[in-house]
Amino acid sequence: MSALAKRLGVAPSALYNHVKSKHDVLLLLQDHLMNRVDVSGFGTLPWPEAVRNWAWSYRDVFTQHSPLIPVIAVLPVTGAPRTLQMYEELTRGFLDAGWPEPLVVPAIVALESFIFGSAFDVAAPEDIFETGELADSSPHFTSAVRARQLPADGAPADAAFRLGLDGLISGLDAQRREWADAPSNAG
Repeated sequence: MSALAKRLGVAPSALYNHVKSKHDVLLLLQDHLMNRVDVSGFGTLPWPEAVRNWAWSYRDVFTQHSPLIPVIAVLPVTGAPRTLQMYEELTRGFLDAGWPEPLVVPAIVALESFIFGSAFDVAAPEDIFETGELADSSPHFTSAVRARQLPADGAPADAAFRLGLDGLISGLDAQRREWADAPSNAG
């Protein structure tokens, strides 16, 4: 709180006129960021497309604020109305698309885990997988690194995110259909 007050140019006591604790500051940050995540596709677009739009938006928000990922990823949503509103819209979109309620939160967590990791990947150096002088000891990996097709815009993190997100969406949708078709889950 002292460092935040110093950065804002106010006395620490002034912060406590607005928040009770560091936890409250983190909730405000969480709400601010989650309010920027676009959930507008739910209710207007098919589920896969709505999820895709939400995920890209979510990743873009946290790409700009990646130091907050370890904090936000484990911060409870209690007391964060904008965050809960984002999750409410997301959940309603899943349910409207026929998702069984027991699978909704696990699917969201799976997507968020991928999104957070991908937000870190955006800042990774372009040569992160170059094997250098150890190329001979890892010939298969070295060959795969050299063979990968990078997008024309040179954003390998976007290509990886697109591939992974498409795989997650299709895989999750397949699991949703399997759940719906299972005799023990019917009716």
